[in-house]
Amino acid sequence: MPQAGGPTGTRLLLRRLRDVMAGGGTAQDRLNKIVSIVAADMVAEVCSAYVMRPGEVLELFATKGLKPEAVHKTRLRVGEGIVGDIAAHARPFALAEAQSHPNFAYRPETGEEIYHSLMGVPVLRGGRVLGVLVVQNRTPRHYTDEEVEALETIATVLAELVASGELVAPDELQPTEGIGLLPVRLEGVALNGGLALGLAVLHEPRILLRQMVAEDPRQEMERFRGAVESMQSALDDMLESSDFADGGEHRDILETYRMFAEDRGWLGRIGEIINTGLTAEAAVQKVKDDTRARMDQIVDPYIRERLLDLEDLANRLIRHLMGDASPAVAEQLPDDVILVARDMGPAELLDYDRRRLRGLVLEEGSTTSHVAIVARALDIPVLGQVAGLFRRVEPKDPLILDGDNGQVFVRPSDDIRQVFAESVRVRAQRRAAFAATRDLPAVTRDGVPISLNINAGLLIDMPHLQDSGADGVGLYRTEIPFMIRDEFPDVAQQAELYRKVMDQAGERAVVFRTLDVGGDKVLPYWRGGTEENPAMGWRAIRIGLDRPMMLRQQLRALIRAAAGRPLHVMFPMISEVGELDRAHRVLDIELARVRAAQEPAPAVVRVGAMFEVPALAWQLPELLRRVDFLSVGSNDLRQFLFASDRGNPRIAERYDTLSPAMLALLHQLVRETDAAGVPLGLCGEMAGRPLDAMALIGLGFRSLSMVPQAVGPVKTMVRSLDLGRLQTYLSDIQGTVVSSLRGRLRAFARDHNVAL
Repeated sequence: MPQAGGPTGTRLLLRRLRDVMAGGGTAQDRLNKIVSIVAADMVAEVCSAYVMRPGEVLELFATKGLKPEAVHKTRLRVGEGIVGDIAAHARPFALAEAQSHPNFAYRPETGEEIYHSLMGVPVLRGGRVLGVLVVQNRTPRHYTDEEVEALETIATVLAELVASGELVAPDELQPTEGIGLLPVRLEGVALNGGLALGLAVLHEPRILLRQMVAEDPRQEMERFRGAVESMQSALDDMLESSDFADGGEHRDILETYRMFAEDRGWLGRIGEIINTGLTAEAAVQKVKDDTRARMDQIVDPYIRERLLDLEDLANRLIRHLMGDASPAVAEQLPDDVILVARDMGPAELLDYDRRRLRGLVLEEGSTTSHVAIVARALDIPVLGQVAGLFRRVEPKDPLILDGDNGQVFVRPSDDIRQVFAESVRVRAQRRAAFAATRDLPAVTRDGVPISLNINAGLLIDMPHLQDSGADGVGLYRTEIPFMIRDEFPDVAQQAELYRKVMDQAGERAVVFRTLDVGGDKVLPYWRGGTEENPAMGWRAIRIGLDRPMMLRQQLRALIRAAAGRPLHVMFPMISEVGELDRAHRVLDIELARVRAAQEPAPAVVRVGAMFEVPALAWQLPELLRRVDFLSVGSNDLRQFLFASDRGNPRIAERYDTLSPAMLALLHQLVRETDAAGVPLGLCGEMAGRPLDAMALIGLGFRSLSMVPQAVGPVKTMVRSLDLGRLQTYLSDIQGTVVSSLRGRLRAFARDHNVAL
């Protein structure tokens, strides 16, 4: 290609396209001129533009070289043919012999059988594929990377014409489901429970670029540098003024995000594109669209999180370039906002008025994504991995978000709205009633005290200890700070965090679980390799024992933070007593080091183990001689007991925690720990469900740890329970051969006025 392969040639072509875009005539006339200019400039016999129509169909809208009668008649489904494949995967194709490709789809009305070479790129805007731009040649031609880059740049300009709505009316693209009697019900993964009603606010900053082609690239580079400095300064201000400015992991999330604003590779890529002739805004937009296309091909959660941060920063940088540094959400919001997003960065969520924010629905997202962590800290329901969300939700659509059951209703009918509105009202009344129990003791009607504790993993969780009236922190998940950093935190950083946790807990005990990563919890700075069954693979204490320096540094930090105070350490995923012995020796080494150095030591150290692996049931006498306390991890225990993957939706709910088998194992634990005088607790999801908690108390558990929001409901249940009657009932039904005792226990609660 003579010209368009280099920056100068591309600039000349872009200026010609700019003149066409600014000229008169219909959008169809301008598109026809564009394909003719591109074909001539790229020395191609054919240039064709396909535009996305409703139903994910690509329609031939304009061509130079194919038969004119094929325009508006030739259609390909997304995924069909090479053009459909480009749209499906949002990636370019460059083929010297296209007809031999297995995805080639022949359309006789186009007359394309005489063309052999094909190069095509997606037309992207805001992460959406709007169409496909294709050039073809009669003879086999090996398209260069520079030619592909040039065509992608042209597609960036073409995207503005397609996105304007002049080619395809916006109302043609609006979804029609749910307009009648039935609502659209979309399913996803519950990232934080709760119920919310509100109006959809789409988090999709649609920034209309005023100019795509630059007059002077040097001037654009100056504008770009100035906008970067302005954005970085604004991010610094946001960090200092944020509610999260007092330190902790939540601040780490935002500071990691801020670091990407200085990423040289990202900024350098934008600069390269500016030199091809695009304006600074258009160059940032192109990099943003490229980033979104890359995200669609990547499954690694950490890399996706990094690319998402860059996409968020691109939106901010464009606003600074356009002289509008205010958040993209400056427009008037409804009183009840349910935010709808493909995914988003943590700082973007903080742009919204939290007094109006009722819930968050994500087309992507995961339990470990930064925005989900911040949203949970704000105590709003979150639903993730909702397929097709953006195709079915329009701005200001009424939504009902059911975070407890992993579903969202779009444009629900009046009767469904009334049912859920009543549920919200009842929930609000119950929360008020639960709040009133904060200072009341968790004691059964017949005088048995129950210790209720919270699970935590972020400093921002710690105020819930006071708000809920809990007795302490029964499980502090230390892995979350490791997962949100770009490098392994050193001893000083860990010690500072653990010290703040203890300071906020005051006189209340905090049980620190050592690093439990692996499985679905990925550290960004090292990999354990691919495993067929990661939940049963190299994780938790197995990693700690194989990487003893990591374990030593964490234990050293905990000892340093606890100077003069009690320290409770719990080792996860213990499968045999020998593993506990090895972990305990590492702790003893660190304690001896502190004493030898005459450094402040903890007032007392209590060592516990997680009971998650059923094999420990046959090692209990030896185990209980070695621990100061034992805590059941009911989530993993159920999964291992029934060989049932809790992440598999087909079987995740097949086996009940209130099955006779599970309850029998838990009852055995109670008997043996009572005989040994070892305190026993439970810190899985069972503890936070009032009915399950009732069963646990009936079996003999006297310490439960749960999410902070569950303390009120469980305490209310405890205070309404006659434990003696429940224990008698449990002894009568435990030998029953059924899959679950849930129904019978619920009937007992109803008959004996136990508040569930």
